[in-house]
Amino acid sequence: MLLTIRSLSKTFPGTRALDAVDLDLRAGEVHALLGENGAGKSTLIKCLTGAYRRDAGTVTLDGARIDPASTREAQILGIGTVYQEVNLLANLTVAQNLMFGREPRRWGLIDSRAMRAEARALLAPYGLQIDVDRDLGSYSVAIRQIIAIARAVALSGKVLILDEPTASLDAAEVRMVFDVVRGLRARGLGIVFVSHFLDQVFDLCDRVTVLRNGRKVVTAHIAGLDRMQLIEHMLGRALEAGIHHDARADTSPQRPGLLRFDGIGRRGVLEPFDLAIGQGEVVGLAGLLGSGRTETAELMFGIRPSQSGRASDAAGPLDLSSPRAAIAAGFGFAPEDRKTEGIVGELSLRENIVLGLQARRGWARPLPRAEQNRLADDYIARLDIRTSGRDKPIGELSGGNQQKAVLARWLAMNPRFLILDEPTRGIDVGAHAEILRLIDKLTRSGMSVLLISSEIDELVAASDRVIVLRDRRHVAALEGPRVTGDEIMRAIALDGAAA
Repeated sequence: MLLTIRSLSKTFPGTRALDAVDLDLRAGEVHALLGENGAGKSTLIKCLTGAYRRDAGTVTLDGARIDPASTREAQILGIGTVYQEVNLLANLTVAQNLMFGREPRRWGLIDSRAMRAEARALLAPYGLQIDVDRDLGSYSVAIRQIIAIARAVALSGKVLILDEPTASLDAAEVRMVFDVVRGLRARGLGIVFVSHFLDQVFDLCDRVTVLRNGRKVVTAHIAGLDRMQLIEHMLGRALEAGIHHDARADTSPQRPGLLRFDGIGRRGVLEPFDLAIGQGEVVGLAGLLGSGRTETAELMFGIRPSQSGRASDAAGPLDLSSPRAAIAAGFGFAPEDRKTEGIVGELSLRENIVLGLQARRGWARPLPRAEQNRLADDYIARLDIRTSGRDKPIGELSGGNQQKAVLARWLAMNPRFLILDEPTRGIDVGAHAEILRLIDKLTRSGMSVLLISSEIDELVAASDRVIVLRDRRHVAALEGPRVTGDEIMRAIALDGAAA
């Protein structure tokens, strides 16, 4: 066995990120490492590469125990890593990037001719015939990924960790990178492949290890594993009869049309999709992490402007070229990461609630303090935000109360369409139920909601329709009696899901 990990554990304040994880990597193997958000994949990689020091457990490489204290030490031992965002210098040439830190010298100076020759020799096994004197940034993302792989292999040469290397590539570029990876496997490298694209995992990998909540769930041969089994391991949920939609939509089957999205998409982010949303409707988005759920929301809200298609309502086309334009069109967006994208932790609860209204008015027209107090007190009462007072710093509130404050900000602006990205993640059971009740109340008053959630049962309970995504594509639309946990999981898993 090339690499052996036994009982590896890592704890951060209040969180056990890894709990006695085992993993084996063979020479000449591509081994997939899978798991949803918070599963422990990144922590495991950082412990393996010296970015974190593990708390317990052993790591053995080529029969010798290792404990790298830095990424440089891990490279010297033979472990290299290539990330989704290539960690090279775009303003330097290809040769300078490949030889950075180990440039050939002559008379104490860098020997540029020798450096270029060595760079060409390094790239030759990868089939790249490129000008090594050109800046790295002038090449495509796929070429930069291959150059990063070549450098990592040259520095390390035993274990290569590929962390989401294809996330920004199109199909042709993925094939190019996979050809390189297969060549490295044939040379005897052990490769750990982290990806959210299951089609790629089944196409490239030999075995797979699934982590969930910091623990290893299973290690299995890809050849003996079907897609449904793999998803059940990742989500921790087997198919269960008896989980059914609550038939919200059946009480109002003919909803007035509110919004249409026709052919909205962005190259390398999300394939174009069509979606109509009715007034007062909850449309759920389901799919594994990386399937394109958040990207769908960001395209709708103008965070990533669409490169195709158009959005419209009954009055005609809508401008969604930026979040400011989306807000002007009556849209709201509560992001998944509330701490970094939703709240301003140093500001008070009151200031966070009125932030959107104040931005819409412009800073030259400050909202009167009495109006701020009225709005804050109103939403604190309506949403049952637990606080000692409106002027308490929001960063001192619980996660559930912070989430309610983000919702209050948008409700104060009275949007007609509200996008909620994982609105109940990381909050307690009571707050979870309150937010779902709030969603129901808002839609019954006419507001439309796009609900993104990793919790399948949550989508089943709250949604009128569920759109399923896979590999950055909208692949299925489930309505009425088809909105069940079983149907959602089948659509996530099966290539033949009906759109």
